[in-house]
Amino acid sequence: MTGPSLRERLASVEPPPRLVDWSLLVCVLVEFGSGVLSLGAGYPGNWPVFYVHSVVGVAFVFLLFFKLRRVRTRVTDSRLWDRATALSVLTATVAVTALATGAWWVLGGNARVLTYWNLMNLHVGLGLVLLPLVVAHLATRFRPPRRTDFEGRRTALRYGALLLGGALLFRAQELLAAAAETPGQRRFTGSKPVEADGLSPEGEVGDGNASFPVTSWVADDPDPVDRENWRLRVGGLTDSTLELSADELAPDAERRVLLDCTSGWYAERDWRGIRLDALLEAVGPDDDARWVTVHSVTGYRWSFPIEEAREMLLATHVGGERLAHGHGFPLRLVAPNRRGFQWIKWVDGVEVRRRRDAAQWTAVLVSGLG
Repeated sequence: MTGPSLRERLASVEPPPRLVDWSLLVCVLVEFGSGVLSLGAGYPGNWPVFYVHSVVGVAFVFLLFFKLRRVRTRVTDSRLWDRATALSVLTATVAVTALATGAWWVLGGNARVLTYWNLMNLHVGLGLVLLPLVVAHLATRFRPPRRTDFEGRRTALRYGALLLGGALLFRAQELLAAAAETPGQRRFTGSKPVEADGLSPEGEVGDGNASFPVTSWVADDPDPVDRENWRLRVGGLTDSTLELSADELAPDAERRVLLDCTSGWYAERDWRGIRLDALLEAVGPDDDARWVTVHSVTGYRWSFPIEEAREMLLATHVGGERLAHGHGFPLRLVAPNRRGFQWIKWVDGVEVRRRRDAAQWTAVLVSGLG
């Protein structure tokens, strides 16, 4: 007597077809949401966001396998093609590539793509494109799930096994990555340490401007700041205002802070500059002040709770060297436990506010385009 075939074994664990399709949409929504949240999740306590993203990503692999296994004949047999086939193939290609780039990254890959992009950048870009593609694909082949698709203990066990398998495979991947790389290299965010020529990841030797990448958000790439005409303006909901020239900047603090960039790298460096708390005290925030918005010459800006902002630094130097233009000369915000895109470069303004600056979300997309 022979045991069940591989096809029979797969059929026994495969969820109902319609449930697979809608589960894929749920996975994409969770991956999209957790991926967007992860861009601003720099605190160690935010690790669950990345954990959920990874575990659901593994479950997504299994569901996508079942989906592609079921529909493969629609692609291989040209007689079954229709107007939606091209969209289906494109969606599947983007999904597989997004999963592959994410898996390759966590397993140690760090290939450069299109000169400026690495695997992490490509993974993020594909993830942003995947959601509208999946929604469009679902619309072309819309089949609402039936009540019977959710019934039965077997369906619950299948999905429980998917999530448990995802968690176990994620842990196995961590162990495999640790065996292939130096243990502990990747942070909980997935970022890897920067290693310049002859430089240790900790930046103990010559950890100045050249020791970590120059990366900017979207199109932010201004001309070098004119030192003579540049001014730092501090004001808003304050008792007074303050305006400082570059010559009046008097660095009074030094801190070693880790910069974790959403491009997938991190670097711990010594930063020297002016305590943001000292500037706030100089202008006297009103009792109603709750937020501090830091502005760049490009129009880019970000808001922070005032108590958190008091712990930040406006840096003039890194690693004992004056900031280079690419790193934000003459001033760059040093924001501990914030992701790199919130470390505002080319700072020219500090605004005390009652509420968060809602227009910052627009600035994220259009700063530097003018």
